[in-house]
Amino acid sequence: MEKRMLSIKPLFLLITANLLGMLIVIMNKDIQSENIVYLCALMCLINVIAYLVINLCALGDGYLFIIISMLSSIGIIMQTRINSDNGIRQMMLYLAGVFCYFITIIVYKVFHKYWNRLTLVYFGVSILSFILTALLGAVKNGSKNWIIIGGISIQPSEFIRILFVLSLAAVLTNGKFKKNKDQVEDKKMKRLRLGIVAIIAYINAFCLLLQREWGIAVLFFAIYLSYLFIYGDSKLFFSANIFAALSAGFIGVKFMSHIQVRVSTWLDPFADATGKGYQILQSMFAISAGGFAGSGIGHGAPYFIPIVSSDFIFSAICEEMGVLGGIAVLLLYFVLVYRGFKIALSSTNDFNKAVSIGLSVMLGVQTFIIVGGVVKLIPLTGITLPFISYGGSSMITTFIALGILQAISSMKGEVTDEIE
Repeated sequence: MEKRMLSIKPLFLLITANLLGMLIVIMNKDIQSENIVYLCALMCLINVIAYLVINLCALGDGYLFIIISMLSSIGIIMQTRINSDNGIRQMMLYLAGVFCYFITIIVYKVFHKYWNRLTLVYFGVSILSFILTALLGAVKNGSKNWIIIGGISIQPSEFIRILFVLSLAAVLTNGKFKKNKDQVEDKKMKRLRLGIVAIIAYINAFCLLLQREWGIAVLFFAIYLSYLFIYGDSKLFFSANIFAALSAGFIGVKFMSHIQVRVSTWLDPFADATGKGYQILQSMFAISAGGFAGSGIGHGAPYFIPIVSSDFIFSAICEEMGVLGGIAVLLLYFVLVYRGFKIALSSTNDFNKAVSIGLSVMLGVQTFIIVGGVVKLIPLTGITLPFISYGGSSMITTFIALGILQAISSMKGEVTDEIE
């Protein structure tokens, strides 16, 4: 009982953070819609109820949802500050995401014995999604990776990334691959596993490249390499895959115009300051203008940055919350990924362990790619910042991914100790 009461203490931090965020949103003079006030109050209430349900029903890790709610609150504050309508939509997406979060926990726990047997289903659904996108997809920002249904835009690749993790984890841990009497896997069987994993990874990456979606292709390949590093034992095979990735990047830079533009803009944005380099330069100016402490919520000028609601939301955070605010956001992501790896280390089920690793790497690499592009550390990509960038597909799928992690952390008999 004492341990349970101690786990409730972070609730006060959650309530304080949400009330502070709600106050900032309501006091913003640029906000005209009264719906914002009601949605803010509803969001705070949902956060408190969700946290109490997770703790009182013993649904595992008590910190995942706190981090998620804090990141989402920051995202909603910034989205509302930039555009009131976007803020309302983002809050509604957040509420839908929380619903999907708990549905995922329930479904994953109920059918936990079957997830590692559905490799062909994961792969088949992924390929079908790629085909539908190729046939019915719309082009946005140079990439054909959207399907528009009834005026609603859906990005299938956001859902495929979860299927990708599940498929690789299933192959790497499936019991159909026989072991000898000492439970040591035969080298031929291990090579067969890694070969199948490589085939799945390269087919997914190739389909993404056909859609000109290089950012998510890099994310997929990073997940694949992390699995190869952990489960493989051949340095030659690992090196060959890195060489293949570098070769694909070199070919892209040399022969694909949209990649050439991104790389040349990254190297010298001032060469076309009012054209191709305008985005990254405005991003750098915004971060510089914010300084360490920031200009304050509502006192910056993030609207000068193109696509600020999605690709460049981190620049807006740094401008109005300062570099220190940006670092605080990155620390939240760091703790989130850390919790994911801790869940993986605590799980005694091989499949759940592999899934936790893949989802944690996915969140970490995705954050690095988008933040690295915004601060001109690497070339820009079209990946969103989890829980903060504006976008329905990204919000829902990230909640589903974290719901899987939450479910894994709560499985009795398959987690070594209570995760603290």
